[in-house]
Amino acid sequence: MGMDETKNVLLAGASGVFGRHVAEELTDAGYRVLGLGRGAGNEVVADLMDREGLLRAVDGLRVGAVVHVATALREAPLKHRDMAATDALRTGGTANLVEAAQVVGARRMIAETMVFGYGYRDFGDRLLSEGDGFGAQGSGRGAQAHVDAMRDKEQLMLGADGIEGIALRFGLFYGSGGTDALVELLRNRKLPVVADRGRVLPWVELRDAARAVALAVEGGRPGRAYNVVDDTPMGFGAHVRAVAEAFGTPAPMTLPAWLMRPMPYAHKMFTSSLRVSNARARAELGWAPRYASCVEGLAAMRARAW
Repeated sequence: MGMDETKNVLLAGASGVFGRHVAEELTDAGYRVLGLGRGAGNEVVADLMDREGLLRAVDGLRVGAVVHVATALREAPLKHRDMAATDALRTGGTANLVEAAQVVGARRMIAETMVFGYGYRDFGDRLLSEGDGFGAQGSGRGAQAHVDAMRDKEQLMLGADGIEGIALRFGLFYGSGGTDALVELLRNRKLPVVADRGRVLPWVELRDAARAVALAVEGGRPGRAYNVVDDTPMGFGAHVRAVAEAFGTPAPMTLPAWLMRPMPYAHKMFTSSLRVSNARARAELGWAPRYASCVEGLAAMRARAW
């Protein structure tokens, strides 16, 4: 990229927990970040779900890349309906943002998805790669809508005319701005977990994940998806216990999984198991996790807090 408007990055979701980390990484890499969102603190004030308003807001802008990390979540989802607004952003919001990216002359577009796009189920010891089915059927009632939305988000962006699209499939986030809420719940003994029973999930520290976004703005192969996860999958219960140990809170109570059924989204996530390879991101993006495991990342977070 050159040193003029091609160094501008339009960042949808800049005010969110992950978006703030992405903005810092992009700024450190020499880009000028234009935050896009509904809040007055954004450089571009618009709602992704309002196509006409969004196109008016970006009229006259010239940017080199557009990054989509917007979410409607303000707290951890427990029921499938808690994901409805985020699913809408993944579909209708992405379609509108792709059109805006074309209007502003963006060469490249980076979109966040999640490894749960492979499915909310137990994959056993199988190591999933980007060549495995993303958005396939089989996640069951309720959860399939989220998988479909993640698939559609990728396809809308990767197939856009005149845009070099890259999808980043992240593991579960933890780190500054994200783990803090877990710590508070643990201190107040309000965060039970279910027994992992050998199930594991992919994780990635927030700043590590944000660094992958900055690398993708400049590098990587257009039309590709990349798994962005650390090297050590860990069960959700084990992760929460690691948080408790790192921050010296009471250990969480362990509950049987059936007690979570009234919270079907959380139950589906807690009873899923995925192992995901980050080899392509290492080889093509030049990305590697600074923290190979949650234990390392949490220890570093705790050290910074002292």
